[in-house]
Amino acid sequence: MYRRLINPLQQSVFSISLTFLVAFHVANAQAADPASMQLRHFIKDVQQAKGEFSQKTVTEQQKDQNKQKGTFAFNRQKGQFLWEVNTPYEQLILADGQRLIQYDPDLSQATERELEDAVGSSPAAILFGSRRIDDAFEIQDLKTDDLAQKTQTQKFAWLRATPKSAEAGFQYVDMGFYNSMPQQLIIVDSFGQQSDITLKSIETNIDLPANLFEFQIPDGVDFIKLQ
Repeated sequence: MYRRLINPLQQSVFSISLTFLVAFHVANAQAADPASMQLRHFIKDVQQAKGEFSQKTVTEQQKDQNKQKGTFAFNRQKGQFLWEVNTPYEQLILADGQRLIQYDPDLSQATERELEDAVGSSPAAILFGSRRIDDAFEIQDLKTDDLAQKTQTQKFAWLRATPKSAEAGFQYVDMGFYNSMPQQLIIVDSFGQQSDITLKSIETNIDLPANLFEFQIPDGVDFIKLQ
């Protein structure tokens, strides 16, 4: 449907993946907690956040795709999130609490589907969802040597989340935490692509404007509702 090869994060929000995050000050002891415990602190304590991300994707043939940069935001209580790519091209993934929309300005096309069907067993469900993560994922704390790729940041605590559903569309996601805040994600999809996502400039538990998660169909855009 799309000219560009959709990256693993975007695929997971549809039928594979996606991801977002947070920053809040916690006791130094939490920095040494296992990543699985830090993830649960994050889910419990952070209800709203916004920040920036950068993403690099490597294909199965070890070819690097263009690095993406953009912004994200979420409101966990309302089931809302936004993942907006600004460079090298524009693209938007937005959940308004009931539906998930992907908008590609270059193609003048937007698609919509039910939120639960789209997010289901995805990294987005881990970081932004309100349901129990253990229902959809096997969570395992990792040593650095177990990672999908070497990381230059050794201070992070790492975990691997493996979807229980065979239809999740990705193999697993490795998450690096520090002070109960997600810092890095390594997503390996079903096609052998690997995405390395870094999160930064995160602000947590702030008031986000309600219209941030609204989508108005631009003039001339082909809008498709998927079943």
